[in-house]
Amino acid sequence: MKTKGDKILDKALSKIGSKSLFTKELEMALEDGSVDIVVHSLKDLPTTLPEGMVIGAVCEREDPRDVAVMHPSYKSETLASLPSGSVIGTSSLRREAQLKRKYPHLKFESVRGNLNTRLAKLDKGDKYTALILAAAGVIRMGWEERITQALEKDSCMYAVGQGALAVECRENDQDILDLLSHIVHKPTTMATVAERAFMFTLEGGCSAPVGVSTKVEDGVVTVEGGVWSLDGSEEIKGILSSKDNESLDSDNSSEGTPAKQPRVSPAFCGIVPAPGELSKIKQSYELGITLAKSLLEKGAKRILEEAKAANAIKPPIAPQASVTVKAS
Repeated sequence: MKTKGDKILDKALSKIGSKSLFTKELEMALEDGSVDIVVHSLKDLPTTLPEGMVIGAVCEREDPRDVAVMHPSYKSETLASLPSGSVIGTSSLRREAQLKRKYPHLKFESVRGNLNTRLAKLDKGDKYTALILAAAGVIRMGWEERITQALEKDSCMYAVGQGALAVECRENDQDILDLLSHIVHKPTTMATVAERAFMFTLEGGCSAPVGVSTKVEDGVVTVEGGVWSLDGSEEIKGILSSKDNESLDSDNSSEGTPAKQPRVSPAFCGIVPAPGELSKIKQSYELGITLAKSLLEKGAKRILEEAKAANAIKPPIAPQASVTVKAS
């Protein structure tokens, strides 16, 4: 099924002006009952879903980092060693803002299309020296050998939900929810709930550079998040762990819930907790909110508002009516 984001390839994502670029058509099919589940890249799903829709499962995350794929002529280089003025292709304001800050000698140009299309533009043309792509997509296509450089969080924090697959279904379809409970990956769910709560509280999106880096170890979630100005000159970052967040809800009333019991509702930024996971998911949700509030207190709101204003879709200017006055 083709979505709006698949069809419009001549504009940057931030300029198309929709929060559901890759999901709306799929969700319409879900709503009218022609399909029972739809599978998305989680990073494409808005933090608020249409009424009656939920994410019934988040699957195990692939490598969430971004990677650089070099033109064949520069395959032995890194972003740091590329010649000054080299053009880097990316469709993401988040990537561009961070990499401008880290590598001011590089230039950035928008590039759209599926992986085949973008790699062909890189290999067969002379415009781009490198592309910045999500590692997960490259790996899932079996093209790991094309990865020149993996970008760590000090260079480029990744997108909220990046690398994870989300399975969306109807909220009242208990049979499907029961079915999906078997493919839920709990650590990935905890991490991505925290990330989506962070994004939701910041009111970010594809028109604002917001990035994260999250790890889950022994049930403890640690989220690092950042906000950047479009040119990368301003940066506000923070890090918070669930063991340090005193505001977390410790309600364990759902622990031990049998798998056949109804899934907990309401969802947390669209994600329905698996049986027995309510307490952990609530903690992750509160973690993301607390981290976002700390960044807002440091001035992130102004940076985000300026970024959104700069990318606002401006309506076309109507032609001025002409009036001819004839002298008597």
